[in-house]
Amino acid sequence: MTLPGISLLDGKYIATMDLYPQESPQFNMIYKFYEYLREGRFTTTKCKKCGAEPFPPRIICPECLSDELEWIDWPTKGKVLVVTEEEVGVPLGFETPLIHALIDLGGKRNFFSRIVNCKVGQLKPGDEVQLYVFEIEPVPIEGRKGKIELAPRVYYAFEPVKK
Repeated sequence: MTLPGISLLDGKYIATMDLYPQESPQFNMIYKFYEYLREGRFTTTKCKKCGAEPFPPRIICPECLSDELEWIDWPTKGKVLVVTEEEVGVPLGFETPLIHALIDLGGKRNFFSRIVNCKVGQLKPGDEVQLYVFEIEPVPIEGRKGKIELAPRVYYAFEPVKK
């Protein structure tokens, strides 16, 4: 069985060609991040000891090495500070144009993200963007008794707020 964009190659899935992470509890200790994305929430972890909010979410605080972290919500809307647009030299697996922006998510944090649903020259500093969650190719994982199952996945970007 093959699906568009997925080559099972005699039941062997080439994970090294996959640009996106595994999202299930058996492969990823921050799987809750992806569950929250499915709910439209943009989250990370916050250290209960020092207050650090690393992104991407962690299981150990990079500042104080504590393992006492909790899930917190970040804003799903922000203002563009800087925009970059690539039309040539785009990495394998991405369509052109590839647009990124540095986004102000409420004053205390800036976030660099891919921008989708946007044309070259459309996005300017000061424009408002919002979280956009999209499905990506499911990944085959081996289930019970060797049965191959497809695990659904999502990922995120930001998009311009429609005026």
